[in-house]
Formats: sequence, structure tokens, C-alpha cells
Amino acid sequence: MENAAAYDEKFLSGRELGPLPRSVYPNSVHEGVYMSREPDRDVLIAAGKSDFEGPRFTDAAGTAFVRASLTHKNAVILRQMFPFTAPRRVLGEKCTVGVGDRLGIATPGHIRAFRRFDAVPVFAQQSIRELNLTGRTYEDVLDAATFAVFREGFSQTQGFGADGDHLKTPEEVKYALSRGYTIITLDCSEHIRSDAAAMTDAEVSTAYASSPWAREPDYLNRSVRLEDGTPLEFGAEDFRRMALIYGKAIEFAEGIYHSLLKDSVNVDFEISIDETATPTTPAQHYFVAKELRDRGVKFASLAPRFCGEFQKGVDYVGDAEQFRREFRVHARIAEHFGHKISVHSGSDKFKVFPAVGGETKGRFHLKTAGTSWLEAMRLVAMKDAPLYREVHRFALSAFEDARRYYHVSAQAADVPNVESLSDGDLPSLFSRSGARQVIHITYGLILNAKAQDGSLLFRDRLFRLWRENEDAYGELLDAHIGGHLEQLRCKAR
Repeated sequence: MENAAAYDEKFLSGRELGPLPRSVYPNSVHEGVYMSREPDRDVLIAAGKSDFEGPRFTDAAGTAFVRASLTHKNAVILRQMFPFTAPRRVLGEKCTVGVGDRLGIATPGHIRAFRRFDAVPVFAQQSIRELNLTGRTYEDVLDAATFAVFREGFSQTQGFGADGDHLKTPEEVKYALSRGYTIITLDCSEHIRSDAAAMTDAEVSTAYASSPWAREPDYLNRSVRLEDGTPLEFGAEDFRRMALIYGKAIEFAEGIYHSLLKDSVNVDFEISIDETATPTTPAQHYFVAKELRDRGVKFASLAPRFCGEFQKGVDYVGDAEQFRREFRVHARIAEHFGHKISVHSGSDKFKVFPAVGGETKGRFHLKTAGTSWLEAMRLVAMKDAPLYREVHRFALSAFEDARRYYHVSAQAADVPNVESLSDGDLPSLFSRSGARQVIHITYGLILNAKAQDGSLLFRDRLFRLWRENEDAYGELLDAHIGGHLEQLRCKAR
């Protein structure tokens, strides 16, 4: 490796040696392997004997090298050689934040923000729905994070997580596990009986009597007090109703845990019950957590459905003070059982960030995703107004189709007429809720839109622009995600 080290030193000082490109990412140099920037792609350069897949060559001094494309096979090798580029179990850390990257290009900008705050990131975070809409795989998502972490030389002690988000079936869980994901977020929504919330007491009693939950737990008909003195009441009628609502979900989570996760040593388990029509009451949160613990299910975090609305791409909709009061009790319940509160659809919820960080004493998990896509589109509006106008018009035409996948309150009529705006005014659209939601939920349709000849309408042009303006995108993400971390009261480094 001495020759390789000497070559690195010469190359980084600017000498032209062999056919290598001149642009090397300085933070990527690790033991004879580093990453270089070519006009349309990045490549790995490895000195000496290497298992990387790619063309071999030697320099004038006779040192052997390989130029390796950023393929899945090479990502696997990189994770084996440099363990800091592989995800680890992170939810045991105090403050963790997921920053889903729908494009595979946002992690360098995310890293800028996390270097400034004492929070542990989950760089690879995608749901099956997002994979389907973007045409990506869990391999693609994790590999993009691996290469970015290597390129930026991200903290070898801090590490990062990989979240198979909102998984709904055993097959989806197995898929994420087989690809090395370190968080399994189980979406229990299809097993939650939301209709029971509107049943009459008589209907509840009848349904409950024939259910497997027709029993009396030790906390029925009494008040449970949390460590801070907060009481939780479990009257018979309320218990029966919550058992009907969440019983099947508890059984589903129990089955997944014991069949697929119990023996996993590098995986955190998160329970998601947030995809429901009505908020999760503190008593219901306690019930779900206790029943899971009693059944031997070990989970790191739980995502309730909070009061108000956590719509995509916009700030919290609802009474922020009510949220704070109720969230405080949820935080105490999580503290009582030893799990973390997880806040889903956490992008841009600045009104409630102080409560999330404060009431949990800084111990929480929060997920963001589409906000990084919005920053990418803000960049398009800043750098190429004609292209942005094309995309914007298409997004409006596709908006109703996209609503099938996401709950948003925006209407197409809420969005200003883009033709009436000057080029300089286009970035201001990303300060308006209606425009943000239209662009936010149409990402899959935009990326996959095709012209009449079958070619992709926008995708290639968008990625070329993002490639050419990578540093500017990193600055936007650093400021935006950094703003999230600051308002969440994460400590500055």
C-alpha cells in the first residue's frame, strides 16, 4: 500500500498520472481507495489487488489500479472493506432522524447538516410505496447512502441507519432484512379496526364478547399512574373499544416479531399505528405498548397517530398547544416502557418541533422524506426556469392521480398560475403550502413521465441539472434539514 499512498499524495496535489480524472473527493481517501468525479458520474479508484469490478490499469510507476463504477456489487465490497459505510442499529441512540432520499443524491447534503448537530441519521429510509413510485429497489437506496458516506468520509463512530419504512407484509419485511436494513418499521394500519371508534357501546360489547380479547387485564377498571403522576383511566367500555381497534394489529406485530425479528441482532423494530382515521389516545398507546411487552415483543420505537394533521410537505395543521399537552403524556408513556416516540411525516412540522424535542428530553425518532425532494425542485426553479415551468404544469395535470397515494388538503386552485410569475418569483412557490403539496406528491409521476416517443420527459434533464449544481443542492439541504435539527433542539456540535 505504500505505492498507493504515495500515488494518492501525488494525485491529490494536482499531478496528472495515468488516465485518472483530476477531481478527487478529498474526504473519500481511505487506505488506497478513493472516489473521483467524472463529468457524468462518480467512480471508485482502488490501488493494488482489489475485488472491485471494473477496468484495470497501471500508472507510470507500475502501480495497479481499478476504476470501479458505483454498482451494487461494488457497494457490497465497499461495505465489507469499510464497515462505517454499512448501516448499523441506531434507535438506541438518544436523538435519531430519518432523512429519506427519493433521488439517491441527497445524502451528501444531509451529511453537511448532521455534522453540525448531535443527532444520528437514518440515511436510507424508503417505503415500498416510494420504491414503486420511483422505480428503485432497497439495494439502490442503501447503495446510494453507502457511496455518499464513503465519499464524504462521514463519521466512522456516529454511523447511520437504514429503515425499511411502512412495511405491511411478511414478504416486505423479509426483503428489507435480506438487504441489510437495520430498522423494520411495521405498518399495522391494515389490521387496525378504525370503524370500532364509531360503534355504539352496545355494538362494542357484542363484538368484544366474541373476540379473543374477552378477558380482564390487570389494569381494567382502574387508574394507572405514570411516573410523573399522570393518570390513565381504563374503564370497561373504553378498554373493549380499544381492544377491538388495536387487537388485530397487536397480534400482527407479535407474529412478525416472533417469526422474523426475534433473533435479529442488528435490527431495531418500530411499530407504526399512525395510519388511522382518529388520533391514538394516551390510554390506547399504553394498551398497545403493554400488550406487546407482555407478549415478549421487543420494540425500539412506536409511532402513534397524534392530534391534528401531519400532511405532506407543510407545517403542522392543528392546535400546537393541544399537541404539546397530549404529546407530553405520550412521551411519558414511552419513557415508562422504555421505547422512543416516533414522529412520522415529520418534514417541515416546525410548529411542533420544540414540543417533540422538549417533551421527550431529546430522546425521539423523527422521519422526513419528501422535503429533500422539494429542495431539489426548488433548485430547479432557481437554476432553470423553463424546465421548472414544464414540470410544474405537468404536476398540476397529474395532481388528482397522485392524491390516490397521499392525503393532502391542497387543491389545484390553491396554486398560483405559474405563467403569471416571473422567473425570479418561481422559487417563492416553495414557501406556499398549495404549491409544495402539488410538487411533493407528484414526484413519482414526474420522474416516470414519458414523451410520445416513449423517452423520459423530465428525468434525464432533472438529474443532469442536479449533477451540475450538486454543491448548491447540498447547501439547500444543509440549511433546510439543519433548520429541522435546530428546531428539534438537537445540540450543536
